[in-house]
Amino acid sequence: MIDQGKTQLNQLTDYIMKNCLWQFHSRVWDRERQNEGILTKTMQLLCGEPVEKETPADKCYWVDAVCLADAYKENFTWINDMEKEDIKSLMKELKERIDFLTITGSLNAELKDPRY
Repeated sequence: MIDQGKTQLNQLTDYIMKNCLWQFHSRVWDRERQNEGILTKTMQLLCGEPVEKETPADKCYWVDAVCLADAYKENFTWINDMEKEDIKSLMKELKERIDFLTITGSLNAELKDPRY
């Protein structure tokens, strides 16, 4: 039987993989920055913390984070009852999983092609 934390992680991961186009950037460095920016800002929003929106990139990541946080709160209502530290821990695991799926575990050779 899968434990609750693993089930929650799988639900959040599946949502991104099925609904978020930002995961398809064509370069590794783009994916690294976007995963960090969007998922960090999503975590901040879910925890009610301030979100930095100083640069154009911050603003872009913030918009995606708002959409993701809203979707998570609506589709996975259990997240609304979690403690901040538990959300932070779950979002850290989510980032590691998304990094693996979209970067380190990806079979897309173009991600690392310096001429592309």
